[in-house]
Amino acid sequence: MGCGTIVIALIAAAVFGVNPLQLLGALDQGGLTGGSVGGALPGQSGPAQSGGSSTTESCTVDQASRQSCNALSSLNKTWEPIFQQAGAQFSRPKLVFYAQQGQSGCGAAQSAMGPFYCPSDNGIYLDTDFYRQMDQQLGATGAFARDYVIAHEYGHHIQSLTGISDQVRQLQQRNPSQANSLSVRLELQADCYAGVWAARNRDRLEPGDMESGLNAAHQIGDDTLMKGAGQRPVEAAFTHGSSAQRMQWLRKGLETGNEDACDTFADLR
Repeated sequence: MGCGTIVIALIAAAVFGVNPLQLLGALDQGGLTGGSVGGALPGQSGPAQSGGSSTTESCTVDQASRQSCNALSSLNKTWEPIFQQAGAQFSRPKLVFYAQQGQSGCGAAQSAMGPFYCPSDNGIYLDTDFYRQMDQQLGATGAFARDYVIAHEYGHHIQSLTGISDQVRQLQQRNPSQANSLSVRLELQADCYAGVWAARNRDRLEPGDMESGLNAAHQIGDDTLMKGAGQRPVEAAFTHGSSAQRMQWLRKGLETGNEDACDTFADLR
């Protein structure tokens, strides 16, 4: 099997009893999203707006869009060789900007959903207001905090390519009582993948960036978001993981730079 994130296919085989050869290169064609970076944030309703008539135009609208597209380019250059070295199929995701309301291959895109990945069209969807919400509502500031958002959603793309996201959804359907806990494992793995990317691109990091990313992970933990909404945190209702868990797995990726270390399903074997 070689190296890299392709080992996740073996993890899926161990956990779900499937043939790993059937997972490699498999694209998830389900109608569900791969998950958003955090819980729902307060959004504004209004007409859909376009950042540009094409991705190229959208990538030059402002500093935030340029940074997002730059991060996506770096993510492609990091992950594609890993798949090539393992002889596995790889396809690049697309980055779609929308404002307040939009449309994805998985249905409506709304500000309240936060950034999300849609496996049906391999799209990473980003509401252009989200970075402002991170700064003003969550206190998650800094360039790397914004890069972390894209890198996390890209992690869901990796999970779709290896087939593990589809296998997890099948297990969720068979065991509804475990649906949330399995969702948490997927989200934490995506956090770890984000850290792996950052570790392999340390030339992009500036002093304070790691702290900025870890703070962002903390601010979008399920327990922190629930407390911020005036609710009592209930672990059984978590879908993305607690602040401590999200920081733990992002840090693991940052410290190891090794996607094989992102085995959030190990204890299920």
